[in-house]
Amino acid sequence: MSSQPLSQMMGGLSLGNGGGPPSPSPAGRSHTNTNSSSQNRLPPVLKKYMNPGLVRPPNTGLTSSSSSVYGESQRGPLLKLAGINVPVSSKSTTNSPAGKLKQHTAHGLHGPVHSTSSRALSCSINPNVPKHPGAAQASSSKGLDLGKYDGGLEADVEGKEVPTGESAKLLEMDSGSGGIPLSLPQFQIGRPLGKGKFGRVYLARTKAPPHFIVALKCLHKSEIVQGKVEKQVRREIEIQQNLRHPNILRLYGYFHDSKRIFLVLEFAMKGELYKQLSKYGRFDEKRSSRYIAQMADALSYLHKKHVMHRDIKPENLLIGLKGELKIADFGWSVHAPSNRRNTLCGTLDYLPPEMIEGKEHTAQVDLWALGVLCYEFLVGSPPFEDHSGHAATYKRIRSVDLHIPESVSPEAADLITRLLRYTPEDRLALSEVLVHPWILKYQKKRSTGGVRES
Repeated sequence: MSSQPLSQMMGGLSLGNGGGPPSPSPAGRSHTNTNSSSQNRLPPVLKKYMNPGLVRPPNTGLTSSSSSVYGESQRGPLLKLAGINVPVSSKSTTNSPAGKLKQHTAHGLHGPVHSTSSRALSCSINPNVPKHPGAAQASSSKGLDLGKYDGGLEADVEGKEVPTGESAKLLEMDSGSGGIPLSLPQFQIGRPLGKGKFGRVYLARTKAPPHFIVALKCLHKSEIVQGKVEKQVRREIEIQQNLRHPNILRLYGYFHDSKRIFLVLEFAMKGELYKQLSKYGRFDEKRSSRYIAQMADALSYLHKKHVMHRDIKPENLLIGLKGELKIADFGWSVHAPSNRRNTLCGTLDYLPPEMIEGKEHTAQVDLWALGVLCYEFLVGSPPFEDHSGHAATYKRIRSVDLHIPESVSPEAADLITRLLRYTPEDRLALSEVLVHPWILKYQKKRSTGGVRES
């Protein structure tokens, strides 16, 4: 694979100084599909979802009295997409010192990297074409405080085994093999961003000018081999290495040594979307509509490249410097030119009926997940969630037992119900999602006469 000089590879990534009420009662609109089976027993393959460690923690924003008013006092930060992890004022000048970033646990891989959930989060793509126009603006980041390095990279590698044989060959991954090789000494390591099942993620800066800020993810080969996911990890990196979209997290490069794989990733400065959803309980319709539009555009891009994501959910989304969403986990994705798969994957709350029933599925599984995501943005919890257990959730998904609260606008409810259809072919196409009245209603207006309307 060809490579570019490091400064070109990471172009646009440096950062500088510039820069809900309680959920209503489920009583209300009700939409139920009758295409359900009388058999409600949970299949054996789904028993892994019975693990209590996979249960999402409560959405504190729905019950917190401090979040009971979603008024004008909160609209300012919300319209800026609530960058709570970035205390640097947007009014700061180039003469102001760079602020210290608060810790967020984004950029994990295949494990409980989130403080909000034990579900997987990862991120990626690779470097060999020019940056997307939507990438972060280039500016000096040399003064940004990386935080204190905890010595975890050295501590973790002690006692790790060196893989051998076919597994070792599968995990020999280096994006710089055709040009300038990447290596750990090229980076100044800062504070940890999170810890996943197979390693850690650190905030880092390139030592060479112009000192780009990145998220450096370290994966331990021995743990990947032990988990028997060598092919899945390699596939995740290979899928993302050529993706270029403003709503997909970039992978700028990767390299390895005898015990580890390192991924050089775009740093999503404003952290995890799920933390925002948990804080506010739910999002207003304007914010939700714009998020869904971004997701529909990103998914449309993936599907044109024959990539099914298969695990869209708030935990797998990050927020970039400008408040844009970033798809940040491709652990369950697959490049499938045949467009048909029958592997069960993803998270139960977001699985469509065809995957639960073990049927072949297509990229239309992502349309179902988009409908679930839209519902959760507006209500604060997944539409088929049942606290009596996973078997009950499974039953509700199979029967499309959908109840939309009256607080959700008719336009948003229409989009949700047109996406959450039992038959995959009946789901609204992504091209139609992007021109749906609810999406167009909140679409950002283009600047006119030098004045941009919100």
